[in-house]
Amino acid sequence: MAADLSPDALRNREIWTQENAEYTGPKALEAWRQEEIGWGVFQVPESQLGALPDVAGKDVVELGCGTAYFSAWLAKRGARPVGVDLTPAQLATARRCQQELGIEFPLVEASAEDVPLPDASFDLALSEYGASIWCDPERWIAEAARLLRPGGELVFLVNSTLAILCSPDEGSVVERLQRPQFGMYRFEWPGEDDGVNFYISHGEWIRILRQNGFEIVALHELQAPPDAADHPRYELVSAEWAKKWPSEELWRARKRA
Repeated sequence: MAADLSPDALRNREIWTQENAEYTGPKALEAWRQEEIGWGVFQVPESQLGALPDVAGKDVVELGCGTAYFSAWLAKRGARPVGVDLTPAQLATARRCQQELGIEFPLVEASAEDVPLPDASFDLALSEYGASIWCDPERWIAEAARLLRPGGELVFLVNSTLAILCSPDEGSVVERLQRPQFGMYRFEWPGEDDGVNFYISHGEWIRILRQNGFEIVALHELQAPPDAADHPRYELVSAEWAKKWPSEELWRARKRA
């Protein structure tokens, strides 16, 4: 598979292999055991947002699933998930969690830009900081559209456009614009432990979604809860900043019948 991956994907896979060893892997089982679905850095409850459709009995593909905790949450609610990720170490951690907790579903090693699954196989495609920021949006949105049945839905979480515009090359988001919006697309961060991300404006998301046959159902601009504290690891956005401005955006779109 490695020969088929782009240089960006290979770099990101290497980073997530290390991330899995140092942090994600040891924390995975804890995430799998959670009963409430929470979105983003500050874990805004799904019960509060209502961002997902009813998933019971639905076929779901998670694009860039990592250790697949979100798929596990959906399986507990009666969904039939399939997790897709390009990092073998992350998928190995997901399989250990499956064995520990007895929650079984398929896991596929692949990039979300080129998924080896049949057309029109799913009712819901999901990405919670997976393909949504680590893959080229022109490519992974097209794959999501191909995988979905007519009327199927796509739900994905990204850093907000405002947060990226206020983000310096190094350090946390500030209360001042740091970069232009026009031309934003591929971001290669300067640190050795940072990968390649993709961020686009609202107008570009709308264009790509509509070109691939989607109608936008909702855009949730997430606010950190009043009692939120800074995340102990993810330092891009402080809780104080995220209480005043949306640090994350949760999109929901439906494939036209």
